Amino acid sequence: MKGQDILLLLKLISLQKQEQLSTEAAMMSLAERWQDWETTEEETLQQKGLIEPGGIKAWRESLYTVRSLENSTGIGKTQIGDSLRRCIDIGLAKKDRKYGVPRANRKSLLEFFIYGLKYVFPARMAEMTRGIATSFSAPVLSTTLYSAGDLIPVWPDERAKSKGLKVQPLFHTVPFAVKKDKDLYAMLALTDALRLGNPREAGVAADMLGNIFREGT
Repeated sequence: MKGQDILLLLKLISLQKQEQLSTEAAMMSLAERWQDWETTEEETLQQKGLIEPGGIKAWRESLYTVRSLENSTGIGKTQIGDSLRRCIDIGLAKKDRKYGVPRANRKSLLEFFIYGLKYVFPARMAEMTRGIATSFSAPVLSTTLYSAGDLIPVWPDERAKSKGLKVQPLFHTVPFAVKKDKDLYAMLALTDALRLGNPREAGVAADMLGNIFREGT
């Protein structure tokens, strides 16, 4: 496995969550319809600007094109193809039987995160730098866990507001990718808590990731 594989798998989980939220929004709109005529889920999504004409299938597929995944993660097109093949080969990803788009195998991925991640992708804090807060200092954990010291772990980023100890992200485009996706940011920060944290911190992060992974399944 490579670091970009983890980034891509978590992006797939975030995209599936976006699909579910859009569908739920459409169903709520259908329940509160203002028209005196029948409208389909697809028509409601179009009215709300959530999908383009061409249908739900085309909209869903557009989220998972290599170009779209490249634009949202910063991973190169060739790397995305290679990464998907690796993840499918080892059982951490699969093709959705209904829609044909790639899905993360959430149960197996969580098992790997809990028992193997810190050994395959070890992490440590290094020199002081400006960066994006991660692990226990990220918003997803900052009110749940507290650092024993003043120095927080960060991913290096010149435009970030925080200063702390450098943590090498799983892939060099992580700071780019998390700026586009709050759910991806939360999952990657929790992943770093598994890589860096003591048993208590890792346990909290694992529980939170498990809850995220189980949403909508």
